[in-house]
Amino acid sequence: MNAYLETLRPKQWIKNLVIYAGLVFDRQLLNLGPLLRVTGAVLIFCLVSGLTYTLNDILDVEADLMHPQKRHRPIASGRLSLRSARIFAAVLALIAFPAAFALSTNFGIICLVYTTLILSYSKWLKKIILIDVMVIALGFVLRVAAGVLVIQVNYFSPWLLVLTTFLALYLGFGKRLSEIKLLEDQAGAHREVLYGYTAPLLNNLLVVMLSSILITYCLYTFSSHPDGSNSMMMLTIPFVLYGIFRYMVILQNSSLASSPEEVLLNDLPLKITVALWAISVVIILYFFF
Repeated sequence: MNAYLETLRPKQWIKNLVIYAGLVFDRQLLNLGPLLRVTGAVLIFCLVSGLTYTLNDILDVEADLMHPQKRHRPIASGRLSLRSARIFAAVLALIAFPAAFALSTNFGIICLVYTTLILSYSKWLKKIILIDVMVIALGFVLRVAAGVLVIQVNYFSPWLLVLTTFLALYLGFGKRLSEIKLLEDQAGAHREVLYGYTAPLLNNLLVVMLSSILITYCLYTFSSHPDGSNSMMMLTIPFVLYGIFRYMVILQNSSLASSPEEVLLNDLPLKITVALWAISVVIILYFFF
């Protein structure tokens, strides 16, 4: 059972929390009905993402054997046989997709599109420089869209979708840089696309993404209120500023950034920053708008 659970990668389910974005920023967090629907969407998407992780590990078993960390995954290490993994993936699909369509037809379609996208990534797109990271970013945008579509959203700023894209690109390029630093000469053997990346190129891309995140978030805070009459969200800018700078420090000094969710779960200053940002956002949106 531990091998099956590990294959689902529950630590990475933290990414699915962005599905709550539509609910939170539309100020419906305290409404029980929408909250339950979005929570259901999050749980179903955890199954869908678990399915894609399982299929990815089946397809990448040989490459994972060359990675110092991924070679310990259940399928790569042999703790979970390929036959058992395929049966497990089929069971996940039979549970997740009917549940997704039962919740919402649009949500079900997004789950199918997301799964197809990730499978295409695992098979082909991950080998194309820049496209590989852009696909990861699109996966985050689909998560946000899923959260918006399962409820009736009155106002959701388009700047948040742009911000999600830039933030996902920032994390994706950071992961590639960390992989190059961790694997060194074996980087291309593990992930073919890494032959096309260099540390200087990735550092330049990270600077562009960092600037884009700051500009986009500032623009969002200026227009966060539906009628533009309240700019108090600008008070949350320092948390975002420190958070992305902190991640950059970790990226330059540790291989931990090869797993962004591990960074968020293990770095205390970053956890505190995210918590303070979330608390301040909720207070401003729900008590001062």
